[in-house]
Amino acid sequence: MTSSRSAPPMPDDTSPKPTATAVVEPKPARRGRPKKVKDDSGSDTRDSILNAAEGLFSQHGFYGVTIREVAREAGVDTALVHYYFGSKKELFDAVFIRRAEVWNAERVAAINRYHETCAQDGEGMTLEGLFEAFLRPPFQWSLTGGPGWKHYAALVAQTNANPAFGGETMARYFDPAIRRLLELVREILPEATDTQLYWAWHNLSGALTLTLGETGRIDRLSGGLCKSGDLGAACDHMVKFAAAGFRAVCQN
Repeated sequence: MTSSRSAPPMPDDTSPKPTATAVVEPKPARRGRPKKVKDDSGSDTRDSILNAAEGLFSQHGFYGVTIREVAREAGVDTALVHYYFGSKKELFDAVFIRRAEVWNAERVAAINRYHETCAQDGEGMTLEGLFEAFLRPPFQWSLTGGPGWKHYAALVAQTNANPAFGGETMARYFDPAIRRLLELVREILPEATDTQLYWAWHNLSGALTLTLGETGRIDRLSGGLCKSGDLGAACDHMVKFAAAGFRAVCQN
């Protein structure tokens, strides 16, 4: 007859083993800021969400994108998008200001350097020199900064033409740099009225954002003679266009 006492379990026995210590219950999930994780590109979660939103907004516009789609594109849970950014409009604003700060800081620094250099050399500023300093940075970023900057340029082009919130958004993030530009234009064209200066900028603003958006419109119109992706040439032409346009509009 076999003994009722069972044999000791073998080392690889998968049955539960008694232990002298108490079983530790899983701790409840901690509330608060989620731990940031790295994606394959080295960006943290927040940047991954911003990059995904930027690409989607640039293609489909503000109203054509959902938070769920942004989360799926970024590879994160929808709750994380809400945690970092709140509403879709707040996410959009975060996308918009991220590169606006870079663009505008460089543009203002460039025109200030130009102004200081002319003063030190005893030479007067020219509209061509001023617009070269102000316009070149965004073109350079689109040329050399990678896909994100092209997405951003397309997003700015859409926003500048958006009647619902475009005016307010552009004013909030771009007006300080533009006002500094117009201050220096006034030194070159002292007889210009405020009304003339604002209309001149308005006309340039539309041309600038359309060009940076690289819509392909000029490719089709010109039958391939001009390429919307040729941003170096586009900037060269725009500097001349801006200078001549301001002179024409600001004539009394």
